[in-house]
Amino acid sequence: MSRKIGFWSVFALVTGSQIGSGVFMLPASLAPFGILSLSGWIISGFGAVALALVFASLCSRFPKTGGPHAYVKEVFGSAAAFFTGWTYWTISWVSTTAVIVATIGYLTPLIGHYTSNVYLVLEVLLLITITGVNLKGITAAGRAEFVLTFLKFVPLLILPIVAMFYFDIDNFVTAESVKSSSTSHSLAQVTLLTLWGFIGLESATTPAGSVENPSKTIPRAIVLGTVCVALLYFINSIGIMGLIPGDILMHSKAPYVDVAQCLFSGHWHLVISVIAAIACIGTLNAWVLSSGQIALGLAEDKLIPSIFAEKNDNDAPLWALLASSVGIVPLLILTANDSLAGQITSIIDFSVVAFLFVYLICGISFFKLMIQKSELSYFPLAYGLIACGFCCWVIYETPLKTLLIAGMFTVSGLPVYLWRRHKIQGTDQALYQI
Repeated sequence: MSRKIGFWSVFALVTGSQIGSGVFMLPASLAPFGILSLSGWIISGFGAVALALVFASLCSRFPKTGGPHAYVKEVFGSAAAFFTGWTYWTISWVSTTAVIVATIGYLTPLIGHYTSNVYLVLEVLLLITITGVNLKGITAAGRAEFVLTFLKFVPLLILPIVAMFYFDIDNFVTAESVKSSSTSHSLAQVTLLTLWGFIGLESATTPAGSVENPSKTIPRAIVLGTVCVALLYFINSIGIMGLIPGDILMHSKAPYVDVAQCLFSGHWHLVISVIAAIACIGTLNAWVLSSGQIALGLAEDKLIPSIFAEKNDNDAPLWALLASSVGIVPLLILTANDSLAGQITSIIDFSVVAFLFVYLICGISFFKLMIQKSELSYFPLAYGLIACGFCCWVIYETPLKTLLIAGMFTVSGLPVYLWRRHKIQGTDQALYQI
């Protein structure tokens, strides 16, 4: 029996990585921007699809486990690959932390209000459960992801479509604080927020070694999945923001609950809580799977200790998964005393920027590879320029403090690199000999 996953599992991984806490959090965060928020979705949507095309092209050429670092290694060598992979691995822990916190937070109407220590226990138990699913092998994790993605896709289409029957353009109110800023700065702010919803578009590249016909399956899943996610987000934003006035929506702690109460009678907020939790669990499963595959790929390329390449009887990367999950626990502890909104909002900005660093170097690798192969035709040139230009613009408009915090994830790998420098550099020599 094959232990590899096919198109629909990879498609679920792509969409599941992206559709999570963001779709439930962002309407309130975007409300102050009014109609400009829709422009943000369009810009980030085009940027995300362009990035998806870049990753699809790279993966079709180098269908290797680990994702981004594997492409950078082929073009820029092992040192750049190490810091790319290290940044990608460690920032995945931070993003996973936000998803875990959001999952338990959305379940609060069902489980009740307790102390932060009780929530911390529930968060750790959820992490252990999802890690256990992934330890059963990528096939089991892929099937779970497909089911979770299906369960959240249906309600996320129904609710905004019903809300559109009550659409009112006057509900798109721009806050005074946004009016006082330049259009470019406001667009950058809203794009940074909306881009959070697309983080994970490249996650399907990480388990390439465990995918059937990866050079064809993964590119198709990445592009189609990202397009579907972009359309879903846009429909949801129009439906919700067109139903609830912006000055009310921007203060909402649970926008989808408010939408359900506007549209239906009864205790629909409980249903919405379950839907939100399912969406987040799907994202959590996708990120835990990806984190393990990132470390596995780094170990197989001899960029981190070989113990992370060891697999259990289910062909799951045992120590890679365990290390990733253990790395998340301290982050859950450090944020245990904050509010739900505070925990997640403090993570979004530097998480997105750190991911943009990874996306940008992959885009540059794409261009260098195309130039080396003399294969840069009009269409790849167009989406490559859009992808790199998009990353550069958002990074340029990001405050210096946020850039420095995001950069710390890359710098944190320096001690490991210095410790393993000779072994890492040795992989370049082996590559050149081949």
